Amino acid sequence: MGKLIIFAGHSGTGKTTLAKLAMPELIKKCQHPFIFLDKDTVYGTFSSHLLGLLTGNEQDRDSPYYLDHFRDWEYSGLIDIARENLALDADVILVGPFSKEIQSLRLFDIASLGLPSQTQIQVVWVDLEVDEAKRRIEKRNDPRDQWKIEHWQEYAKRRIDPPLHAQLFRFDNSQFSQAQFEVLLTQLSMPNT
Repeated sequence: MGKLIIFAGHSGTGKTTLAKLAMPELIKKCQHPFIFLDKDTVYGTFSSHLLGLLTGNEQDRDSPYYLDHFRDWEYSGLIDIARENLALDADVILVGPFSKEIQSLRLFDIASLGLPSQTQIQVVWVDLEVDEAKRRIEKRNDPRDQWKIEHWQEYAKRRIDPPLHAQLFRFDNSQFSQAQFEVLLTQLSMPNT
């Protein structure tokens, strides 16, 4: 029975950092190997190159053009890679916002995603207050965040509060708590009920 664990949340919440901290601990607790796939690592350079060719702006990662022509294809490809690894008996950690897929509940639907039927899906929604997220985004100074910063009010309106779901765990990342992190790891290492 494969595990698909998704670290999701809005930009600047620390989901990649949290997932990287969790991975070695989950390998120990689950006693099974995990594959780590971060959306920005898998598609960042490729999409930036294509956006540069098509729009003249390689950092166009949140504009309406990106959302209309790139976003869904990146997520679909990420799920395809996860599916292939789950079929090979490797557990998978995915990192990305996934807000649209969570809001629609599609991310919890094994059949809709075409995953092996025994796959356990668990989602960690990493919470961070909007002003703190903006501060962290500005501090990391990543060129891919340019559109977000320049259009912050428009971007902030797209932030969602995820729906309640038995397979969704929320993690407040405003100030890292080792005790809270240990609880999360325990939850993620247990089978779905």
